[in-house]
Amino acid sequence: MTISVFDLFSVGIGPSSSHTVGPMRAAETFVRDLCGAELLADVDEVSVELFGSLAATGAGHGTMSAILLGLEGLRPESVDSDDKESRLARMRATGRILLGGRAEIELSEDQIKLSPATVLPRHPNAMTLCALASNRTVIYERTYYSVGGGFIVTDDDDDDTAESASVDGALNRYVFRSAAELLELAEHYNMSTADVMFAYEKFSRPADEIRSRLLHIRDVMWACHRRGMAQEGLLPGALRVRRRAHGWYERLSAEDPNRDPAFAEDWVNLVALAINEENAAGGRVVTAPTNGAAGIIPAVLYYACVYTSAGVSDPDETSVRFLLTAGAIGLLYKERASISGAEVGCQGEVGSAASMAAGGLAEILGGTPCQVENAAEIAMEHSLGLTCDPIGGYVQIPCIERNAISAGKAINAARMALRGDGSHHVSLDQVIETMRLTGQDMSSKYKETSTGGLAISVPVNLVEC
Repeated sequence: MTISVFDLFSVGIGPSSSHTVGPMRAAETFVRDLCGAELLADVDEVSVELFGSLAATGAGHGTMSAILLGLEGLRPESVDSDDKESRLARMRATGRILLGGRAEIELSEDQIKLSPATVLPRHPNAMTLCALASNRTVIYERTYYSVGGGFIVTDDDDDDTAESASVDGALNRYVFRSAAELLELAEHYNMSTADVMFAYEKFSRPADEIRSRLLHIRDVMWACHRRGMAQEGLLPGALRVRRRAHGWYERLSAEDPNRDPAFAEDWVNLVALAINEENAAGGRVVTAPTNGAAGIIPAVLYYACVYTSAGVSDPDETSVRFLLTAGAIGLLYKERASISGAEVGCQGEVGSAASMAAGGLAEILGGTPCQVENAAEIAMEHSLGLTCDPIGGYVQIPCIERNAISAGKAINAARMALRGDGSHHVSLDQVIETMRLTGQDMSSKYKETSTGGLAISVPVNLVEC
């Protein structure tokens, strides 16, 4: 295990971590490599080709514009929304970009080659960038794979993971590669799930930094749902989906000014809805663990902070422990299966997020590590086989409502687990492996290609909600 909770929870822009954040990151990495090798001045042309799912649904996910922004040197975690829009307007008006922010070359979204029928062996989300000199000699070429959650890899990256080490080279004794190993660590050190994850992270950074960064992640989530509740109008794209969060917020605020627990489910739905509408609009979100599932963990965290005794008494500590626990579970999905809708369907996105959120809430409700593991297992067990079939290739229908439904599923899973003693027939490791195998068997029509399911059953021009 070599990834961190901060790899799973990273700030980016919508609408998709795998189709927007990852491609932007890949393009920025490509141009940074050119600069590092002092090749930028020699570049006369850049060609871009998208394969598989990236090509099939790139238009609805903003993939092409994200690549152009990345080639100008912008990064998803720091791009300014106003700067993004002004750059895209300039690019569309001129048909040119500023490679690395300096060298002007001709390249537009229309010039990006799309090869949806070609799926490269390593991953269905693939893109090849090639820099050429004036005589069309290839200067530098690289293929990147956007493997979900904003993560990118190349053919040079090894799939095998090495054990994490501390800054002084000491072996991190809190490494776990399975839920069984996580439970063993918790029992051996008499720790909660959050404590094990915190101990693992402390081998890489100071405790105060871990807390402050997690609270920053929480604050970005809160800012996102506040923005979503304030916005009105239509979401981008041909579907003309109207935003609902603002109207819901006004009605709920009038009906429930004091946050009566009887309205808890309504507020959870609203937070998830608001965040995913912001994501669909290309706003700033936290990948949790992906953009398509970005509303689930914040919505359940909102529930934990507002409707539990621990959250009311200390919302900061509750947020830290919730995110650490959710992160520990998310690492298992990332390393043992997949969080990519293009690889395993939506079970890998909203299913993983619901599982992470269920475990996080069980921790806050006082669950033992076994109960936390049980909560995470329940949420995924009842997400198995969930397809990714966005209408028109947009992260809107069914994605936005699906986040709200899955947030409720996570809360229910946590409460079910807390009614038991942690013993159960299906382990989290078994359900993760089942999800992986189900994804392998799933037709590509249902893995973020918009060639099956709702994507072909609902004509785009007839969608009204």
